[in-house]
Amino acid sequence: MNYTYSISSLPQAADAVLATLTSKTILFYGEMGSGKTTLIKEIVKKLGYNALVSSPTFSLVNEYQGEKEKMYHFDFYRIEKEEEALDMGIEEYLNSDYWNFIEWPENILNLVPAEKNEIFITINNNGTRTLNLNANG
Repeated sequence: MNYTYSISSLPQAADAVLATLTSKTILFYGEMGSGKTTLIKEIVKKLGYNALVSSPTFSLVNEYQGEKEKMYHFDFYRIEKEEEALDMGIEEYLNSDYWNFIEWPENILNLVPAEKNEIFITINNNGTRTLNLNANG
């Protein structure tokens, strides 16, 4: 799925993503400032969590309780070795059957499950974003 959106149409972009997902593990790719966290915030909101959502840059993971289930939001920008993710229990999270939103997954690629969705976000010249969603699962 390819979808182009602006900040004002972010709720519709989140709806389109949720309608297309085939897995609860979603990997978010994009340069710094491309809107990965912003899109995750909107998806989390759609899943019933209305409190503050922020990037877990220093804590590595934030947990949110939605209307029906938990969600885990990871930011692996600062890790240097996959062992760091193993030490914080990434396998437990990924095997939990809850939502897993992972920013900077390229730093833990050997640890992500085969069943996943990948979202690649690019910034367009006019300030809009285009996301490409690949379903593997």
